[in-house]
Amino acid sequence: MTDGELTSAQIAALTGSVDIDAPPLDTEPTALVLFGTNQAAPAQIAAGRYHRGLAPVIIATGGVNRHNGIVEGREFARQLAAAGVPDSAVRVEDQSKDTWQNVEHSLPYLREALAMGLPLVAVSKWYHLRAVYCLHTQLPEAVPLYAIGWEPVYAGTPVRRDNWPSSPDGRRRVIRESQEVPRRVTEGSYLPAIKKDGAWS
Repeated sequence: MTDGELTSAQIAALTGSVDIDAPPLDTEPTALVLFGTNQAAPAQIAAGRYHRGLAPVIIATGGVNRHNGIVEGREFARQLAAAGVPDSAVRVEDQSKDTWQNVEHSLPYLREALAMGLPLVAVSKWYHLRAVYCLHTQLPEAVPLYAIGWEPVYAGTPVRRDNWPSSPDGRRRVIRESQEVPRRVTEGSYLPAIKKDGAWS
């Protein structure tokens, strides 16, 4: 599939189908789940919400990044500490190798947050639909789920909802999500999920 094969209607449909964004209200505290990456946006989002009293628990996930060798969960924790977030608010998962394991290895922390009465919020790339589906599949009781999507940068260019078809990195990733998640739902490895009334369930 190339740019030339995508109509404006197809681009709009693909963008909508993978867009995870379903942010929580700014009136109640939540637990943020930072999905592993080597980019700093998730920690910046989490620190901002923590300092506004909206994120008393932050779960930082991610093992060794295959591109630069950082341990993603620990790097998130370092960035959060540098931003004034105390260690007591941060849980670190640093062994995962993929999105499924981000959730799997964090389950004790996720259940801790739910026991505290905190809704879960996935913080991931705006098109990273697997983040939501992995959470929903492994922790189906955690509904409604919320999500905050951020715009990653590849080769110096942000991948946005309005420019991904012209970005080789963005196009490949968005199309992959639009195909991979429905396939896994069909085969039964992901539970179905739907975004409705501002949340995932």
